[in-house]
Amino acid sequence: MLERYSRPEMREIWTENNKYQTWLEVEILAAEAWAELGVVPREAAREIREKAAFEEKRILEIEEETRHDVIAFLTNVAEYVGPAARYLHWGLTSSDMLDTAQAVRMRDSMNIIIEDVKQVIETLKKRAYEHKDTVMIGRSHGIHAEPITFGLKLAIWYDEMKRNLRRLESARETIATGKISGAVGTFANVDPRVEEYVCKKLGLKPAPVSNQIVQRDRYAEVFTALAIVSSTVEKIATEIRHLQRTEVLEVEEFFRKGQKGSSAMPHKRNPILSENLCGLARTVRSYCVPALENVPLWHERDISHSSVERFICPDGFITADFMLARLNGLLAKLVVYPENMKSNLNMLKGLIFSQQVLLELTQRGVSREDSYRIVQRCAMDVWAGKGTFKEILLADPDLPKYLSREEIEKIFDISYHLKHVDTIFKRVFKAEGAG
Repeated sequence: MLERYSRPEMREIWTENNKYQTWLEVEILAAEAWAELGVVPREAAREIREKAAFEEKRILEIEEETRHDVIAFLTNVAEYVGPAARYLHWGLTSSDMLDTAQAVRMRDSMNIIIEDVKQVIETLKKRAYEHKDTVMIGRSHGIHAEPITFGLKLAIWYDEMKRNLRRLESARETIATGKISGAVGTFANVDPRVEEYVCKKLGLKPAPVSNQIVQRDRYAEVFTALAIVSSTVEKIATEIRHLQRTEVLEVEEFFRKGQKGSSAMPHKRNPILSENLCGLARTVRSYCVPALENVPLWHERDISHSSVERFICPDGFITADFMLARLNGLLAKLVVYPENMKSNLNMLKGLIFSQQVLLELTQRGVSREDSYRIVQRCAMDVWAGKGTFKEILLADPDLPKYLSREEIEKIFDISYHLKHVDTIFKRVFKAEGAG
């Protein structure tokens, strides 16, 4: 399923073929760096560049015997290169090549995730301006609170996605770090200039200091950033699910012609995309814990991190890519029902204006405690079905001492709650302009 929605470029990054191809490029560049330093004959470096190749099936065959994937890979490459292969992997340890190649793949994957988030941001901006003045009820604890607009809800999601973008860009910079410093990071058998050469060619930064591996706090930052963006996706999806409930029906996932909602009940139109995103968010977040637990390894390095990363790196990036693509499509096609929003807004017969009455009373010299008591008494009568809030206020024996009929009528003007929407939009979108 993920393959239907994640980008082909993302899936390609995590294929076995691309893994070996990236490994190969690191090894070739290292040989070329040694040639620049005069350690490896230039003819040998050229021969390695021209002849180096691999065959996945053959690597697996060799690994059956060696029980070491990197040795199997190098053995297979040597079969193509010939005698010059003795200069491959010169002074390197496996993690020099593995971690540097992995940095390339994680950086390239993060580039795609960042583009995904930018698309979601643009869609949220467009829909926010579209519904800047679409009035709906705000809810706290699931209960009607005070009026907002659907555009404000979208603006909140937009602003949060912008923060996600900053986190992802920071994580991309952190992970774009290579390491070719030998068995324990001392450069005993490899010149630091080899590391500098290889990293520059690959668009990476050399790790300032390392042991046998690139330090895994870098990976933890990446997976934490992915976990947070996944939680934002779930936040949006959960809200859509709530707003699509039959009793609410203020928004709805697009339901195309011919789509089926239930095998048993032909009438069903379910929020399946949002539900799917909520489930996948749990998966991506779950990868954050093993990434954090990979930070403390024994001494200069053990191998307990390796098995974890073989799963969480491809799965985490591919799943996050899928989620963001799905979310963008969901938001772009989301059906909004302003009339239902208006109907729900009036469901509590004016109780949503209770705070304004409270504030007006305090402005007239009534203590907050007495003001609250008066307003709550009237509100409870509305809950009991004794009339609308305005009717009960007008009939209350205490209120005429403080508020005239005209002042009470004015309280029920919805524009009072929306007077700063433009200000909020200017703060959120700044000089970016309307969508």
